[in-house]
Amino acid sequence: MASTREKYQLMSASEIDRTLVRLAHEILERSRDLDQLAFIGIRRRGVPLAQRLASKIESLENRVIPVGVLDINLYRDDLSTVGVKPVVSPTEIPFSVQGKDIILMDDVLYTGRTIRGALDALFDHGRPARVQLLVLIDRGHRELPIEARFIGRTVQTTDTEIIEVKFQEIDRMEKVLMVEKVPDHEA
Repeated sequence: MASTREKYQLMSASEIDRTLVRLAHEILERSRDLDQLAFIGIRRRGVPLAQRLASKIESLENRVIPVGVLDINLYRDDLSTVGVKPVVSPTEIPFSVQGKDIILMDDVLYTGRTIRGALDALFDHGRPARVQLLVLIDRGHRELPIEARFIGRTVQTTDTEIIEVKFQEIDRMEKVLMVEKVPDHEA
């Protein structure tokens, strides 16, 4: 597997926070009925994204938005390349998705395959009234017809570049990096 090297920082902690404030306002502007709104974060970095946005909306509107956690490891179409025994974490959706206006959240949208797997996993829990996608970074290169309704930032990348989102809750740091794959002979 090729290693990577950092090219530059795309977003600082304060830029991430400002982007989340903007996204919270966009969600409020576009939501029909806040009583039917629920967030589901795709495990790993979609989870803190969903939790933070729910917190921002609670502070703006004084109402709690339910948050669920979706693990998609068994729904991936590349399961055979992930490993012989993929690590499956629990899906935690403490509310019925039936008839809800769900905003599915992930850190980076790339080919669309993760989102396809997430939709399969989500619909195993019921039939929402509507599902919209929110991503912190949309880097293009789609392989499936999947689009995000809410986008923090669109970043053009090459096939050798990778966006790494670092959240305090998982990585003990807060930033978004552009890194590039380094060929094995250069590592």
